[in-house]
Amino acid sequence: MEKTLVILKPSCLQRGLVGEVTKRFEQKGLRLAGMKMCQLTDEQMSEHYAQHAGKPFFQQLKDAMMVTPVIVCCYEGVGAVEVVRQMAGATSGRKAAPGTIRGDLSMSFQENIVHTSDSLETAQVELKRFFRDDEIFDYKQPPFQFLYAADEL
Repeated sequence: MEKTLVILKPSCLQRGLVGEVTKRFEQKGLRLAGMKMCQLTDEQMSEHYAQHAGKPFFQQLKDAMMVTPVIVCCYEGVGAVEVVRQMAGATSGRKAAPGTIRGDLSMSFQENIVHTSDSLETAQVELKRFFRDDEIFDYKQPPFQFLYAADEL
């Protein structure tokens, strides 16, 4: 099973969409393995968005992620990284397809409701950045056997 990071951004919290977004991931069949609210720091954001350092929007991006607390989540499932990315939709809410989280709930490129890991390797690094090992849980959900065929697990 893959694990992936989802950050419910300040725009998600400010607009009261936490329940809607988490509901979508749960209804899809992803298992919530970890969740916590935290206030991100400039240091965390500099590391998290290091690929954008030196770009004109770098500080604005970091500031937008620190304006309120966020909720960091670890979701687990078969192909979880790609499933979550598809469910989130294109980065720009204006370009994201209807039916996706961003397509239904966002009009912005930056204030786009969620951050999602873009690869399994990135997910592993990002999960370590935001969670201690004892904050990610392994437990069985009764309907799990109805989500996947035996040969998919």
